[in-house]
Amino acid sequence: MKLSVIIPAHNEAQNIEGTVLSFSNELENNKIEYEILVVNDNSTDNTEEVLKRLKLKVKDLNYINSISPNGYGFAVSEGLGKFNGDCVSIVMADMSDNPADLVRYYREMQEGYDCVFGSRFIEGSRLIEYPIYKLILNRLGNILIMFLFVIRYNDVTNAFKLYKKEVIDGVKPLLSRYFDMTVEIPLKAIIRGYNYCVIPNSWRNRKKGISKFKIKELGGRYLFVILYCLLEKWLSRGSYKKNKK
Repeated sequence: MKLSVIIPAHNEAQNIEGTVLSFSNELENNKIEYEILVVNDNSTDNTEEVLKRLKLKVKDLNYINSISPNGYGFAVSEGLGKFNGDCVSIVMADMSDNPADLVRYYREMQEGYDCVFGSRFIEGSRLIEYPIYKLILNRLGNILIMFLFVIRYNDVTNAFKLYKKEVIDGVKPLLSRYFDMTVEIPLKAIIRGYNYCVIPNSWRNRKKGISKFKIKELGGRYLFVILYCLLEKWLSRGSYKKNKK
């Protein structure tokens, strides 16, 4: 089972080399067939120059320059249209995600799950320097999602997940264009009956560069996607036959 790693990168010249090499080394050490696809999201720094050099070091690395407007969701959508693996994970370019967690995701998926979701808020997880204002908003938003969708998964907004290719094909078309993409894909996967498991993962705050996440995106964009998915849940009741684990 080939694993694809999609990394959207906007002005991440300071971080992208460390991110790519850490994931590449971890996957190679665990003898997992993989590809890494970086989507250069309209960077104005020297991100592309770093990627050109990296391609000489990492044989399973490719990158594309986004032709869409700048935005996390735009970049992820482009990557999801071009990956070649049997399963795919979306990884942040800022070194906040732990490569060892992705190996654990992959092993869980080999047990037969369609999706493996990480949670930063269950036993065994670890948060390093998570900003308090983000933590408060994160917890409030996820509690709302849990209540509306009647699910126990407490970290839907966590971007770091693993999906089989059939899941990505099955949740299209995707509407999100920014960080609300992190909510749309898992909620649609749950609503449409794909089975999943939840395991702990770790997260650390970036050391270099500037976060692209904007608090205002927790407003209208997130609310629209949540309500859109909720409407689908109500209208599609009984239409999907897969069973969740």
